[in-house]
Amino acid sequence: MSKILVIQHADILTPFERLEQAALVIEDGKIASVGKEDIQKKYPGAETLDASECIITPGWMDIQFNGGFGKDFTLEPESIWEVAAQLPRWGTTRFCPTIVTSPMETFDKAIAVWHQGPPTGWKGAIPLGLHFEGPFLNLQKKGAHNPVYLQSPDLELIKDWRLENGVRLVTLAPELPGALAMAQELIARGVTVSAGHSMATYEQAMAGFKTGITAGTHLYNAMPTIEHRAPGLAGAVLTNGEITAGVIADGIHSHPAMVDLAWRSKGNRRFVLVTDAMAALGMPSGNYILGDFEVVVDETSARLKGTNTLAGSILSQEKALKNLMAFTGCSLQQAIPTLTSTPAELLHLPDTGRIIPGSPADLTIITPDGSVMTTIIGGEIVYQH
Repeated sequence: MSKILVIQHADILTPFERLEQAALVIEDGKIASVGKEDIQKKYPGAETLDASECIITPGWMDIQFNGGFGKDFTLEPESIWEVAAQLPRWGTTRFCPTIVTSPMETFDKAIAVWHQGPPTGWKGAIPLGLHFEGPFLNLQKKGAHNPVYLQSPDLELIKDWRLENGVRLVTLAPELPGALAMAQELIARGVTVSAGHSMATYEQAMAGFKTGITAGTHLYNAMPTIEHRAPGLAGAVLTNGEITAGVIADGIHSHPAMVDLAWRSKGNRRFVLVTDAMAALGMPSGNYILGDFEVVVDETSARLKGTNTLAGSILSQEKALKNLMAFTGCSLQQAIPTLTSTPAELLHLPDTGRIIPGSPADLTIITPDGSVMTTIIGGEIVYQH
């Protein structure tokens, strides 16, 4: 017998419109129908969920997430499932576990964890695939990455990096010798490639985009400052209408005015909110680990111990959404694609990030100000406020 859930009395954000006081039907983990309130009459006896005064959005995706709840994916790739089980409290339904620059064996271990899959009975945010941020990065823009493990692009080092092995996204510096050939090979294997931790000039960045690189990793950060005579990678990302910008909207990695500039330049079709969250997400202030390094975390930021270098963030997707609206003045309906359909398009996932019949029933139900009330993954309620 089919398992059916009818969600009633909510506003619903589809890719095309906002349906007010509508209902949504989930059947066997997929969205069966979306429409007005009388839709529930077709499913007598079905389980119901009253979402009065709330808004149903597609489930939220985070394509750059280093860890949380005291766990670091680079140090402990096997912790992916433990952390993922807790992510729905922030509205996250799918994410890319991010492994930063480390020994090549660490990337192999992450692929092995991916193939092992979740433990029996597990529920939580679904990994979309791994994000390998490094080790093919520019030493001059290493940020919080350990320079000992940085590598020159070499196809032999990535022989197992392909979509079939769970590698969904790779960040590299396009100006490095051999980087464009590596990008071409990864793209041919189904991997999305993003430019980041880079000293690329505008011209080098544009050459990378011509090769097939489609995104910029944490815009403005770990790349040259924009100058009017030397726009660099950031300028190339902002002015190329086909390139998606990942933005950490915490007001620390980038000034709110620069977030607004990116919003005005990219719009919600090419702007993705990322958290770049690390092990301290959901934890008290203190000392934590990112890769090999100790990170000091206060109430607002995470920095390498003894330095002013930012080392990821403690930003949740819920807070990122609220910040985006505050920094830019955009509406909730305008902002939601940055967490849903836009990252789905970037990662070539046409059946996710939208509310249409037949798509997976991953939903984030929020209040009008963006606070998470309920998270549904695969048709099951996995978090309720």
